[in-house]
Amino acid sequence: MDAPAPDPAIFSHIRIVMGMIISLSLARLLSGVALFVQHPGKTKVYWIHLGWVLFMFVFLLHFWWWEYYLHSLAVIDFSVYLFVILYACIYFFLCVLLFPTSLDEYAGYEEYFLSRRAWFFGFLAVAFAVDLLDTALKGKAHFESYGLEYPLRNATYIILCVVAAWTPNRSFHATFLVSGLLYQLIWIYRAFDLLS
Repeated sequence: MDAPAPDPAIFSHIRIVMGMIISLSLARLLSGVALFVQHPGKTKVYWIHLGWVLFMFVFLLHFWWWEYYLHSLAVIDFSVYLFVILYACIYFFLCVLLFPTSLDEYAGYEEYFLSRRAWFFGFLAVAFAVDLLDTALKGKAHFESYGLEYPLRNATYIILCVVAAWTPNRSFHATFLVSGLLYQLIWIYRAFDLLS
């Protein structure tokens, strides 16, 4: 069977499916945070956990904006579609890891987060690695437009995620969270010329 001719509307189709996954991810984060308001004192809050919730919120918004550049691809075939959807699923899984269905086995979010850190930071490292592939997919010129800082940024995040997955050191986790979140916000503003 012959493949259909490239259709510019396919980008909109992909964004709809991708949007559903991102919407579920955002809903998971927002519902999780709302539980703290709905049931104060029911579970012990952990500020580092909440910081990663904020990081993921920003990361999801960034991802949604970042994927706009798919519109510049001359041909979007099923492999591109599958890649982007699986990439979005990584974000959903990260959000589910931040807010599990039940905390019955744990004293609070600190114990839960530290016990599942290898999973969370392992998937976060994968997200940064896949991000490099996603940017390359959009073309060499697009990838190079972010300069050497972009691959160095992702490599640094991957290395820090590997360390975070391994160590329970709370000082390291606090430093990684604060510096990683601040840098991510600065990166978004600089990458998308929001300050100019």
